[in-house]
Amino acid sequence: MNDTTLPVSTHAVQIPEVAPAIVAEGPVLALPPPETPWQRLRREFMANKLAMFGLVLLTLAVFAAVFAPWISPQNPYDIGKLDIFDSKLPPGSQDAAGTMTYWLGTDGQARDLLSAIFYGLRTSLMVGGISVAAALAIGSVVGLAAAYFGGWIDALLMRVVDIQLSFPAILVALILLAILGKGVDKVIIALIIVQWAYFARAARGAALVERAKEYVEAAQCMSLGWPRVLLRHMLPNCMPPLIVIAAHAIALESTLSFLGVGVPVTEPSLGMLIANGFEFLLSGNYWISFFPGIALALSIVGINLVGDHLRDILNPHNSK
Repeated sequence: MNDTTLPVSTHAVQIPEVAPAIVAEGPVLALPPPETPWQRLRREFMANKLAMFGLVLLTLAVFAAVFAPWISPQNPYDIGKLDIFDSKLPPGSQDAAGTMTYWLGTDGQARDLLSAIFYGLRTSLMVGGISVAAALAIGSVVGLAAAYFGGWIDALLMRVVDIQLSFPAILVALILLAILGKGVDKVIIALIIVQWAYFARAARGAALVERAKEYVEAAQCMSLGWPRVLLRHMLPNCMPPLIVIAAHAIALESTLSFLGVGVPVTEPSLGMLIANGFEFLLSGNYWISFFPGIALALSIVGINLVGDHLRDILNPHNSK
């Protein structure tokens, strides 16, 4: 049997050389961290000039209200320091002793209007803020519960809301204050009773939309309790339409004070300051009502501008 031998090549096998990997020199570019919801809110809010203008107005109003005892030239409600001869002085006048300048003039009780406005903002913002917070809490829970449970609970709660909303808010407030009497606490209670129905109606409308979404069904499948589903998951998505309603409290409180049924004379708000000068408008003493009215208008404009833009930012349908 013949052995067959394979021919052996005398040429060496040449293995192609692999080019070395090219390593880029220089710093490695890292991706920026993801934007947090708070950073997105701040960026979008600061990009809107009207919202920033409203924030400036609101900040100035809150600053004047909080620091009124320290920045006011005079305590306008210390009767012992008022001089009746300084009543109804025009803006820029000085007192009888020549030691103080009334930059915005004085009212019929010889009070410095600049100081009175600072103290009036203090009362108006406090009453409006407390009443809005309480009415928002009550109305949101009622509206969310009505939309979540439905059935007879929804029908019962919404019929109560419909009955209250069938009456004008100012009329209900006047009746309540006629029964309760004057006082800051009485005004707060009246405003809470008047406003909670508006929040409940708006919260129910938003919650009906949210209830049909997948995250609510997922929360129910995980056997989460209804308080957690309502307050932690549905409420944040229902907040945008509720924000704008909050600005109405200060305007309503000022209306009640203008009509003489709001806060007492010892703790006047902007509405009472406007009412004090109403009878002097036709006699040429315009500044007694004009400057408190401007302060009230600017405060409400600031709250509305901030509230409108916050509603647009927090609305999930507008998020990119």
